[in-house]
Amino acid sequence: MTLTTFRENVELIDTSSLVDKVEANLVKLLQERKLKVGDAIPKELELSETLGVSRTVIREALIRLRVIGLIETKKKKGAVITSPDVFSILSKSMNPYILDQDTLREMFEIRLALEIGMADFIFQRIRPSDIVELRRIVESEPIVTEDQIFNIEHEIAFHGKLYEITGNENMKKFQKMLLPIFDYVHNSGLLKKTVNVKKFVSHKGIVDVIENGSPELLRNAMRNHLESHFERIFEK
Repeated sequence: MTLTTFRENVELIDTSSLVDKVEANLVKLLQERKLKVGDAIPKELELSETLGVSRTVIREALIRLRVIGLIETKKKKGAVITSPDVFSILSKSMNPYILDQDTLREMFEIRLALEIGMADFIFQRIRPSDIVELRRIVESEPIVTEDQIFNIEHEIAFHGKLYEITGNENMKKFQKMLLPIFDYVHNSGLLKKTVNVKKFVSHKGIVDVIENGSPELLRNAMRNHLESHFERIFEK
């Protein structure tokens, strides 16, 4: 084995920094001690002695945990465990101008799967006022044909209301996080592909199903509503 090959193998074995390792060990330590949200974590000195590293390294690792929302500083308690706002953290990196095309396409695919799967939540939690609001949104839209794609503002308004109806706060946050994906789809050229959609359900049709149908019918209606997107994604 040459010296160059040896160095390359060493780099492949472990490229993480000391702070990376301490950050991972800190999370593991907090889990092992079964600390819950609101519990104070050990002081820097204790963590330094427990993990066998300097307080400077511990401090840097704790800063990282604060950034991702796992801990926060409380008066008189010091650093305590918190419940991170996962989607808020993730949304900071959801910029279509810095994500590659494959990532944007896969995020769009997640959106399609999510909107088909939310049917049961909608039926469990929808109120008469929600039906009224959905009707109002639909009335503001132009009459569409089977191969017409909705204006991006109409898409966001209608589908955003569906997320709201689910009553799931994290799902609503995820929808907001996906807003750049709407821009990606409308600006990427994906919608310029010609497709042959055999079945199509409009926004109005979806509202009719929500008002008079069932979760199963809504899942089928939403799948047909999004059919053109699936056709374009799967087109070779």
